[in-house]
Amino acid sequence: METNIQPIDRIAFELGPIQVYWYGVIIGIGALIGLWLAVRESERRGLHKDVFVDLVLFAIPIAIICARIYYVIFQWDYYSQNLSDIPKIWQGGLAIHGGLIGAILTGWVFARVKKLSFWQLVDIAAPSIILGQAIGRWGNFINQEAHGGPVSREFLENLFLPDFIINQMYIDGQYYHPTFLYESIWNIIGFLLLILLRRMNLRRGELFLSYVIWYSIGRFFIEGMRTDSLMLTETLRMAQVISIVLIIAAISTIIVRRVTGLANKRYLEK
Repeated sequence: METNIQPIDRIAFELGPIQVYWYGVIIGIGALIGLWLAVRESERRGLHKDVFVDLVLFAIPIAIICARIYYVIFQWDYYSQNLSDIPKIWQGGLAIHGGLIGAILTGWVFARVKKLSFWQLVDIAAPSIILGQAIGRWGNFINQEAHGGPVSREFLENLFLPDFIINQMYIDGQYYHPTFLYESIWNIIGFLLLILLRRMNLRRGELFLSYVIWYSIGRFFIEGMRTDSLMLTETLRMAQVISIVLIIAAISTIIVRRVTGLANKRYLEK
């Protein structure tokens, strides 16, 4: 047994009595990079540079709250007995699908109030969202969560992973699949794909729907490897069910919007 391997400290730094966790720092970095990209692209598309700054002031806190509520609902057996743990998001436990629901609903309301195109907003935001997800998964890495089943150290070494990743995957005397890494890489590829599709001048809304399809395909397969899935039933993983629903819904929406003429405007049109 390799008892000399120590996990990375979850605390990034301390400000007096306040402990700042890597989990929050990494999610914050992802959000800031995503915002910077969205602001740059929104200016290119003729929107005021403050549009996305104003949007994220509402969308990020609402997304975090919804992500936590979603997670707590499916772990209610535990949280019903430990109510004081519900606010402790620095320990992990933010469900991405819950966060997306909160962020998208916020974007829809924001677009209605500001009299902007919802589809234009989410198209601009799509690359930022998936890049933010890719970065945010490293918060799971620090917390040693969102991993897959047990593997050998030799298996991880054969993936040519650096030692700091291999060592962090050593949890309670066992090495595990770094599924956080698989999803992070999948999302980075998705980010590059969306940047390419953006130049192809798709119809408005289709860049965001392409993100939904790409992310959901990867999440479906990677979720099947995880050991901490939120379960709908004893055999159905919630994230896999949601992924299938989203893929079908996104493809159907693309078809319906094209057939009905609702998607005649192009992404690059102002």
